Amino acid sequence: MKNYFIRLLNYDRYANETILAAMLKTDPPEKSIQLMAHLLTAQQIWLNRCKGLPPIASVLWPEGKTEAFVGTITSNSEAWSSYLDTLQPDDFEKAISYKNSQGDSFQNKLSDVLAHLINHGTHHRAQIGQQLKFAGIESLPNTDYIFYIRQLNG
Repeated sequence: MKNYFIRLLNYDRYANETILAAMLKTDPPEKSIQLMAHLLTAQQIWLNRCKGLPPIASVLWPEGKTEAFVGTITSNSEAWSSYLDTLQPDDFEKAISYKNSQGDSFQNKLSDVLAHLINHGTHHRAQIGQQLKFAGIESLPNTDYIFYIRQLNG
């Protein structure tokens, strides 16, 4: 299971970098910048929850600058990879206890949190793509998972 989630998180990094490259080629709409800032902040929030650390001192919808996202994508990806490297097979079935942004307490299996994390990124990248289309970008890059896998397999 560890290798599966490592592959998905590598895909997530690729997809974030790919959509960010499209954003950097234009003057992106403010909404697309907000969505990317949120996506990256949520990754940090979930990592702290999984590690049992206190919440980061950040808002869920922060302001951001597209140029700064390159470094954040890299650091988030490296932090998640480091975390996954510490896990044993049984850890993916363990409950993660956390509070959401409203202070409500929840418990979810780590494997479900990781699935959510990947799907959350896909959801918001689609919204970013839509915002870029509204702004006049005619062709968006392909961020489909299967396209990524085909590239890996040559």
